[in-house]
Amino acid sequence: MPSPLFADHPADRPPERDTVESLITQARRLRGDLDAVRRESAADPGLAADPQLRWQRALCDLAVHHLDDLGGHLDQLREGLPAEGADEAGPEAGSAAAAEESAPPERGALLRRVGSAEWNLLTDEVSWSDELFAMFGRAPSDGPLTLDELPSLVHADDQEGLATMVTDCLVDGRPIDGEFRIVRPDASLRTVHMVGEPVLDADGSTACMWAVLRDVSELRRSQQAVRETRDSLHRERHIAQTEHRLAVELQEAVLPPWRGSLRFPQGGPVALDLAGRYLPSGTRALVGGGWYDALQLPDGTTLLSVGDLTGHGATATSGMAMVLGALRGMAVAGHHPGPLMCFLNQLLDTTAQPALGSALCGRFDPAARTLEWSQAGHPAPLLFRGGTGRALDPPEGVLLGATSGAVYTQHTEQLEPGDLLVLHTDGLVPRRAHGADALHEGTERLLSLAPRFATARSAQDSVRIVVEEFGGTEREDDACVLVARVGD
Repeated sequence: MPSPLFADHPADRPPERDTVESLITQARRLRGDLDAVRRESAADPGLAADPQLRWQRALCDLAVHHLDDLGGHLDQLREGLPAEGADEAGPEAGSAAAAEESAPPERGALLRRVGSAEWNLLTDEVSWSDELFAMFGRAPSDGPLTLDELPSLVHADDQEGLATMVTDCLVDGRPIDGEFRIVRPDASLRTVHMVGEPVLDADGSTACMWAVLRDVSELRRSQQAVRETRDSLHRERHIAQTEHRLAVELQEAVLPPWRGSLRFPQGGPVALDLAGRYLPSGTRALVGGGWYDALQLPDGTTLLSVGDLTGHGATATSGMAMVLGALRGMAVAGHHPGPLMCFLNQLLDTTAQPALGSALCGRFDPAARTLEWSQAGHPAPLLFRGGTGRALDPPEGVLLGATSGAVYTQHTEQLEPGDLLVLHTDGLVPRRAHGADALHEGTERLLSLAPRFATARSAQDSVRIVVEEFGGTEREDDACVLVARVGD
């Protein structure tokens, strides 16, 4: 019953029936749309593994509970309105209207989640609604609980909070607005939200207390699921950001520190003018295991290499660092490209975290102007001469780590002054096709740059041409390019 404290306030105008019906229709339509979204998300195979999808599903479930509550309140509001034209309408019309506007399946459960109670302090009378008996799992024949008996069904951790709320209401006249957990006879735990006020008698003393109690167990579970999935999503994002930062730092530490052109041999006539560039993926979050490298060896030759390990993140970049370090060490030790690829394959095949990778390794002899090279499932170098270009015929070689005991052969190419070599990873040219067609298309698009390469004055100018052509395009993966120009 309402408090007499507000008896002198004018009552709000009751809502029109058409307005309530319109709100019910909108709520049901929105509920149906939300159900469709939930079905789509439940069918997603990545729901269990993706923290963002789990968080979105939890939000949908929470929205469903709010909409169910809204629908239940609107149904109650409609039932409290007199039916217009009831005197004129016959029983058949009433039956048709009832069939057309039948309540949703959840309605009964919704109404059982809200109950009311009144405790009369003058007569010690207590009245509970049927819904409140059902909420507490108590039979009406057992009778309602007094304020002194109520804590017997309240969780031990919440009894003190309930006692404080009731005392503040009865002694100080404060409204009640709080939650506590109840333990039902079947040992199930429910969360109840109670709001109420004291009812004062003529001399201002508390005569009774009324309250409306609502079972918010499902709502709180949904809110908890939202918090947990949100926290999980934040943790996953933090981990991803940390791994991305580590991957970038490791990549910057491993890739060649030189910017601009690099000329070998240093301190003498230029035999090889070099320039390279790393091109990030379109999202910049996919830091892969790609590399390019040039190293002057003790015997005066120059090591040229490009490659790419599968995967992304810190695992891929750490694997790349291991492979590149091994490649440099074996090249300095005097191993030629073919045998060197065999050793790299053994390394990846026996590592604790097996990986696949493609690689190209070349050894340029400035005295003879020859390139001795080998490859492992990698695009062949492109040779540009006299305004035209072609791909070199690749020697035998499968992906690194694909099979034990793989054989890698090597070819030797005679170069001329002014020749331009372009070594690149597979992701340099954005794909328009797939499979073997994609590799062929990428090669053709690079070869079409031959006239522009012919006018370039340095390897750095040639790299700039490649970046202008392909660097601004959204690419699926990161890429590396290394350009070598043979001196006079």
